[in-house]
Amino acid sequence: MKILKIDHLGIAVKSIDNGKNFWTDILGLPFEGTETVVEQKVTTAFFPVGESEVELLESTSPEGPIAKYLEKRGEGIQHVAFRVENIEKALSYLKEKGVLLIDEKPRKGAGGARIAFLHPKATNGVLVELCERQAGKDALPGQHDG
Repeated sequence: MKILKIDHLGIAVKSIDNGKNFWTDILGLPFEGTETVVEQKVTTAFFPVGESEVELLESTSPEGPIAKYLEKRGEGIQHVAFRVENIEKALSYLKEKGVLLIDEKPRKGAGGARIAFLHPKATNGVLVELCERQAGKDALPGQHDG
């Protein structure tokens, strides 16, 4: 398994409109737009920081994972995402090592990424996302949304 870099930090917020003000007005990060991922019941907003980014996550449904996270823990860092070279190989390696996975197969994420989550029980309480981007699409997700 080859981890290339931290792809992004996912931050759960009640409202992207309210949350983005800190990242743009105070920290001066560019706002790259929003994207709704229907399958995950979430709208995301991207703020590039060097080769990584901050991703704000707003639930689109009271039953969505972000809504449940906010209800239990409130706003804040929800996950850390690592860019991997090959997500299938990474998942196979982790499964062989006995790591508890939420996703045994990749699913569609924001920005055309293929993603999978590791269970926090296997990572000392941290929700870890693996993220693979198509060759030639090394730009940040907000920069290559069709």
